[in-house]
Amino acid sequence: MMKELENARKNANELKQKLNYHTKKYYVDDDPEISDYEYDMLLRRLVDLETAYPELVSADSPTQRIGGSAENLFLPVTHEVVMESLQDAFSEDELYAFSKKTAAAADGAEYVVEPKIDGLSVSLEYINGVFFRGSTRGDGSTGEDVTANLRTIRSIPLKLAVELPLIIVRGEVFMPLEVFGRLAKEQEENGDKPFKNPRNAAAGSLRQKNPHITASRGLDIFVFNIQRVEGAVISSHKESLDFLKEIGFKTIPFYEKFSSFEDAVSEVRRIGEIRGSLPFDIDGAVIKVDSFEKRAALGSTSKFPKWAVAFKYPPEEKKTKLLSIEVNVGRTGVLTPTAVLSPVSLAGTTVSRAVLHNQDFITEKDIRIGDDVIIRKAGDIIPEILESVSHAEGSVPYLLPENCPSCGAAAIREKGESATRCINPECPAQLLRNIMHFCSRGSMNIDGLGRSIIQNLINAGLIKNAADLYSLTADMLSPLDGLAEKSASNLVASIEHSKGVGLSGLLHALGIRHIGEKAAKQLAAHFGTIDKLIEASVEEISVIEGFGEIMARSTVDFFRSPQALELVKKLKAANVKMESFEVTSDTRFAGITFVLTGALPSFSRSEASDIIESFGGKTSSSVSRNTSYVLAGDEAGGKLTKAQALGIPIISEGEFKAMIS
Repeated sequence: MMKELENARKNANELKQKLNYHTKKYYVDDDPEISDYEYDMLLRRLVDLETAYPELVSADSPTQRIGGSAENLFLPVTHEVVMESLQDAFSEDELYAFSKKTAAAADGAEYVVEPKIDGLSVSLEYINGVFFRGSTRGDGSTGEDVTANLRTIRSIPLKLAVELPLIIVRGEVFMPLEVFGRLAKEQEENGDKPFKNPRNAAAGSLRQKNPHITASRGLDIFVFNIQRVEGAVISSHKESLDFLKEIGFKTIPFYEKFSSFEDAVSEVRRIGEIRGSLPFDIDGAVIKVDSFEKRAALGSTSKFPKWAVAFKYPPEEKKTKLLSIEVNVGRTGVLTPTAVLSPVSLAGTTVSRAVLHNQDFITEKDIRIGDDVIIRKAGDIIPEILESVSHAEGSVPYLLPENCPSCGAAAIREKGESATRCINPECPAQLLRNIMHFCSRGSMNIDGLGRSIIQNLINAGLIKNAADLYSLTADMLSPLDGLAEKSASNLVASIEHSKGVGLSGLLHALGIRHIGEKAAKQLAAHFGTIDKLIEASVEEISVIEGFGEIMARSTVDFFRSPQALELVKKLKAANVKMESFEVTSDTRFAGITFVLTGALPSFSRSEASDIIESFGGKTSSSVSRNTSYVLAGDEAGGKLTKAQALGIPIISEGEFKAMIS
């Protein structure tokens, strides 16, 4: 057994070294040596080894990028070295005033010029070369612990090339412009309020409670400063940046040292000229005294160091004409208006379109077709209209259409929401998303019907709504790409099996706004059949615990839609079950709220939640004074601690089993 463990440890260490090497090549050096598939296969082998031998899991393992505990998120961290801010300059005169002050105290100083990344400043701490903790800048003296989320950023090394006893570095977490553009478009389509710029997006993404969400946001980092180091002697800023790059950090992308301050100012100008072509957002350039000895002689004020200055570039704005407004329908049914502009050069690119967000945005700025408008790029990537400076003669206020441009169904705006939305479940613009949701786990649970196959079915004209799935045959499916005869038969069987899922799964599958899986179960249990639910009023639905007017109104509006009623009719004709399995006869947990934490030996969390709900109780994701019981398993974390502090009863799995027996 010991020999097997040692062999496994040796193999795991080799895999960790390979994976850390290839992660650096891909995310830091932009020079990948293997394919994504080969990387994934190496990672899977390491996961298998660590699953078989849990003692092999270490903090520097690539498997620990995501999945670590987030219980410490946002706890205060006192910085060993204060993370100072920089003094700003908005003109070259102010830059030269800075140079006079430095020359007086540090004659003969040389300067390093680097771009000022517009992101979120963080501190990274390494002990013996292994990433230990990461925190936000905060007020400079105290920040917040965001270690679990920083681990998800693949350009942050979990293990350095040199095992220094201690090194603390400072970096800027940012969102690349391409990633920001995709995220903003997705938010617009979903009817969510989009982030204003890449900096806000990076800050919001890094401060997520769920590290998986942070991981999905595509954040990156540039490291630009050593705060403290043991085991290495470094005497200048440029030397420190070169050293950081050597030991595995992704450093600020370009930096130059100058003996002449005039040359340093010229470099600031050059960076300003190329800023529109950079793949990341900058809001300035920084000039720093290179020598650490001269920095010490210059010292700091109570607010910022005297050896550095940040030059801030003004945002570029242009006037142009609004020619027309196009309205597109996103995959969630949101009507998104886009301004079509007379082309104008802005921040290095030609701009002919700009986002208008929603009706409130248009009304607030009184934007009309034919207006002369001022535009700029939000975060130097997404053009936006700042204001209308003049209306065309005879112009009228613009209003979004009352009907969906894609399908002609009524477009509604729910109370308290900024988005105008088409709720037709058969809307062509939403068909792919709606069918994917209909087939997903927690809805109709149709195995084998993924995105690509659904898209092929739509392209072939075989489905125009969810009910069409139930008329598919193996002969119709076999000619499609990716479906052999056996796979087609299995898929038809899976579709047939889904007919018996029951009312709660069907209600969730229909994609009713604000009705998630849990709410769908409550509706099914309360009304029993879909016919009774269709006939229900807002008042009758609102009596369900946890339902408010918004959820009730959304349900009623959905079933008032002729398209929704027609879809239900077609599904009935296909013999899809529309009665509930969730009718609660034993209500022993009525009025009782459970919070689950830790790993339960006999149940998954979803299984335990289902049991609680089947007895009329409910579950919550957070502990409060309204919590009745905390069901605690192995390795319970902060929720258990909070429950103990509040004096909330804590039960084990054994006690839970006794309660449900």
